[in-house]
Amino acid sequence: MSAKLVTPTAPQGPLLQVKDLSTYFGAGPRLVKAVDHISFTIERGRTLALVGESGSGKSVTALSIMRLLPYPAAHHPSGSVLFKGQELIGAPESTMRGLRGDQISMIFQEPMTSLNPLHTIEKQVNEVLLIHKGLSKGAARARTLELLRLVQLPNPEKRLNAYPHELSGGQRQRVMIAMALANDPDLLIADEPTTALDVTIQAQILKLLKELQTKLGMGLLLITHDLSIVRKVADDVAIMTKGHIVEQGPVATVFKAPQHEYTRKLLAAEPKRKPAIQPAQGTPLMTGTDVKVWFPIKQGLLRRTVDHIKAIDGVSLKLHEGRTVGVVGESGSGKTTLGLALLRLISSEGAIEFEGRRIDKVSGGNLRPLRQEMQVVFQDPYGSLSPRLSVGEIVAEGLTVHGLAKTEAEADARIVEALQEVGLDPESRFRYPHEFSGGQRQRVAIARAMVLKPRLVVLDEPTSALDMSVQAQIVDLLAELQRRHKLAYLFISHDLRVIRALADEIMVLKDGKVVEHGAADQVLGNPRESYTKALMAAAFELETAQAGVVRE
Repeated sequence: MSAKLVTPTAPQGPLLQVKDLSTYFGAGPRLVKAVDHISFTIERGRTLALVGESGSGKSVTALSIMRLLPYPAAHHPSGSVLFKGQELIGAPESTMRGLRGDQISMIFQEPMTSLNPLHTIEKQVNEVLLIHKGLSKGAARARTLELLRLVQLPNPEKRLNAYPHELSGGQRQRVMIAMALANDPDLLIADEPTTALDVTIQAQILKLLKELQTKLGMGLLLITHDLSIVRKVADDVAIMTKGHIVEQGPVATVFKAPQHEYTRKLLAAEPKRKPAIQPAQGTPLMTGTDVKVWFPIKQGLLRRTVDHIKAIDGVSLKLHEGRTVGVVGESGSGKTTLGLALLRLISSEGAIEFEGRRIDKVSGGNLRPLRQEMQVVFQDPYGSLSPRLSVGEIVAEGLTVHGLAKTEAEADARIVEALQEVGLDPESRFRYPHEFSGGQRQRVAIARAMVLKPRLVVLDEPTSALDMSVQAQIVDLLAELQRRHKLAYLFISHDLRVIRALADEIMVLKDGKVVEHGAADQVLGNPRESYTKALMAAAFELETAQAGVVRE
């Protein structure tokens, strides 16, 4: 990887200085103080973690630094942002264009909405290089491959011509990281950079970022809700809530002796471990037997099939009422594909039964009566919510399709109930998805599924975008809904702490095959396979580090 040499120089000021910064939206009675008089400093070669719950102002702070907010709707009544001594607030757009993607880069939280769906991976990474470096196409391709290998994207040569929808969530995030690192920036702003990554790749990416920081003398602003990552990566931490920074300082100091009540609340938040459970009994609600999903690889002028990508290759499982099967594995292991196949949202081979009825050959309108009883919560809440519909309309859509509300008043009452269940203000039903934080949008997605009172729910990383305190609330909510309605869950996640809190059984996938499947306590406490052991070690190493800090 090409690198800028970090040579000794005369003492310089901080890389980034944020002084008394405020970012407000709207005016008058609609004024929203998203960021209110905050200050912090990032030195060269150091990492500052900005931590807080969804809606606290973390991402708005990052976008204010990059000047990517919708001005003049967003405005700065106070404050200064100095980058290497240069004022960015009020700087000409031409200046900002020269800095963005070159000296200052950003990894965005939601890769599916940040990547252009019409352009290949190669074109999107190349664009950063061509604009700022003026490389030839050959040199840009070589650099792109180097970056994709650096972030450990599988088979990078074959991925160059792929489009974002053809990659898993974790793979898309790795492409975003590659783009951000393309020009060896002086300051990297990472907004939840490992949210979509499985635990083993998360550890690798965090290690990679630290190595690059040491090599390049890069400053890092890390926005995250995961305190274990803060403990592992950051030098300093700033705790943010309701637009204010309430506490900041070295990580060891703040975590060992938190001064603010809100900081203590964050440190104490964690999903509760599920008590030991009994083996499943009775007839399964759903079964899958030898389920396969193979995608053909076509080549040549006649587009003949020469091979297959075996996304799911002979998976069998049973889902019982009131129980949760947790599905874990690295990005691209087939977790999401399995869920979509069971819901009949993609074609598959093998027997799939729901309430004893074969549904694997059922299609089209014949599946509609089952859709109410089988729901899904997707990984990317922004991509799965229509930007043109209000929250109320989004939640009501299923009620309308299935004719579950006879009057508008009845529909509205059910919408209000669903939003309250997931911890959202019922008045938010008149707002649109772009007006919510990432965590709030995920709660809208959960409400959309739960309003139909289904019997089976596929949960595809439903807490990945949520901060830790809200994770615990959502896990408790899902557990309560399961107890109340005897729901069956297929819970897909790379976060083994959340899996541990909800799952009765755990299935470990690798390259589309089941490598281990058993009771949650058995798989978590005494895994048999080396792959499972590696997953557990990567997941709970971070947890152990965090717990050690809290106990000190």
